[in-house]
Amino acid sequence: MGDPNAGLPPRYLRTAEAARFLSLSGRTLEKHRTYGTGPAYRKIGGRVVYALDDLKAWADRGTKTSTSDPGGGIVLPAKRHAPVPYAGKERR
Repeated sequence: MGDPNAGLPPRYLRTAEAARFLSLSGRTLEKHRTYGTGPAYRKIGGRVVYALDDLKAWADRGTKTSTSDPGGGIVLPAKRHAPVPYAGKERR
C-alpha cells in the first residue's frame, strides 16, 4: 500500500514538538540550532519550524550497525566546534 501522506504538504513541527520527535530536550535542539550542528530549520515570521523530513534525515546521519561501524555520517554534539575556514581565512 502507498504512503498515506502522499500528496499532502510537508508537516512542520515547532521546536518543542521536534525535540519530542527526536527524544531530545527543547533546549538541546536550540543549542544545535545556535552551533549549526542540528537539523535544517526554517523561520516563518518569528517562528522556528522543522520539516519532518529534515528531522528524519538528520537523525539518519547517525545510523550505525555496531560500535565499530564508522557509519556514513556523523551527528555532532550540541556544543561549539572549531571554526570552519572561510576562503582560506579564519572568520573573526
